[in-house]
Amino acid sequence: MSRSNEQKWPIPKSVNEVENYMKQRVGLGKSFDFGVRKLKILKKDVHIYYVNGLCDSRFVIELIEELVEINDHEKLSSDFFKVIENRLINQSVEQATTLDYIVDKVLSGLVAVVLEGENTAFVVDVRSYPGRQPQEPDTEKVVRGSRDGFVENIILNTALTRRRIRDERLRFEMLKVGERSKADVALGYLEDVADPDMVNVIRKEIQAINTDGIPMADKTIEEFILKQGWNPFPLVRYTERADIAATHLLEGHVVIYVDTSPSVIITPTTYFHHVQHAEEFRESPAMGTFLRWTRFLGVLTSILLLPLWMLFVLEPSLLPERFSFIGPNETTNIPIIVQIFLADFGIEFLRLAAIHTPTPLSTAMGLIAAVLIGQIAISVGLFVPEVILYVAVAGIGSFTTPSYELSVANKIGRLTLLILVSLFHLPGFVIGATVFFLFLVKIRALNTPYLWPFLPFEPKGFLQIIVRRAIPGSILRPSIVHPRNRYRQPPKANEK
Repeated sequence: MSRSNEQKWPIPKSVNEVENYMKQRVGLGKSFDFGVRKLKILKKDVHIYYVNGLCDSRFVIELIEELVEINDHEKLSSDFFKVIENRLINQSVEQATTLDYIVDKVLSGLVAVVLEGENTAFVVDVRSYPGRQPQEPDTEKVVRGSRDGFVENIILNTALTRRRIRDERLRFEMLKVGERSKADVALGYLEDVADPDMVNVIRKEIQAINTDGIPMADKTIEEFILKQGWNPFPLVRYTERADIAATHLLEGHVVIYVDTSPSVIITPTTYFHHVQHAEEFRESPAMGTFLRWTRFLGVLTSILLLPLWMLFVLEPSLLPERFSFIGPNETTNIPIIVQIFLADFGIEFLRLAAIHTPTPLSTAMGLIAAVLIGQIAISVGLFVPEVILYVAVAGIGSFTTPSYELSVANKIGRLTLLILVSLFHLPGFVIGATVFFLFLVKIRALNTPYLWPFLPFEPKGFLQIIVRRAIPGSILRPSIVHPRNRYRQPPKANEK
């Protein structure tokens, strides 16, 4: 049966014809998880189709019991269709007129009730996807704040968001992506706040996705929407925290939820969105500002510390005499640039090893690698102590940002600067830093300047980036998202 030019097959009145269609289309009888329960209600056949593991068996049993009881309470002369419809007491019941619709719904975890002699079937939502319960994300922990994070269930994720925004104007548009996967993708936005042009652009990009499936979930959606190419810098922000997603929705952003993914996509975003953390907004404005500046310093350190130190090693005359201790105090046969790359990639090896090492062993593995191997490498003359020190500080700085994607992109920029400095010394650093900055200026994510509000410069937006303002003082929404309603708080209320 061809799927490229699919025909919508109406539901036949014979339940046996429906069963034969299911055998051909979805492998009923071959696939162990796709099942059918056959009932006799008022001397007519009723077939219930379901997928084991995707629906709640308790509700299915209750549904069967409710239908079987019809034989004891209804007469044969009753309207068969109406009797069945009134007995389906589930909160979500739809009518279906095509077999294709039934198949798509059953494969999504719903059950289909097919009636003999009727061209219309019922689809009952009894979905219960396997998965874990909400818990705090490992990469976005806070000292104070909620401990519930997104999971691999799109229904739970949208519910966590709606619990925080109980607004009738909050929209979750459900879309289907993938010829075979038919994955659920929800487009979340506030109807009276989000830019309608941005919503339309993202909706059209998602609807235009033509692929067999999206097993990598949100990452696949991102690549189809943004067409990032070889640009290493993240053009969207990922988060597993429902409070962060709700905050961005209130600002006017569009949030994309993908089933089977514990993270959501926030659009549009800039470079500075990736260096923000929920902890800043859980503390006082003074503490939040201090944490933000510390994070900015960590990001700058991760990019510039090693290239600058390498430059001063190669050009000691650039340093004032009082800072002459910065260079290596020991001679070595291995070039400094080689030592830096070995140590830098060593940290990357440690990170990868920690990911693939069982949790009880990862701490011990990290201590052994960092302490023993590092100390032995210095003792045998492979590294000078200063290399280990500065590489470690730069590595710590890269972990100050909650965005893993941004930390890796910054690391690529750092390594590029190191190569240019080792080859061309001071001109290499100046040219490399300039090209790095211009590259960031050129990036536009969904037609949004990547370095806003620094370039193009907007004083109010720049002040909000530098200083964590108190919530009562945050009256306006960021202009970068082009909100339909600029005011987060009504002006009259502020005047009071």
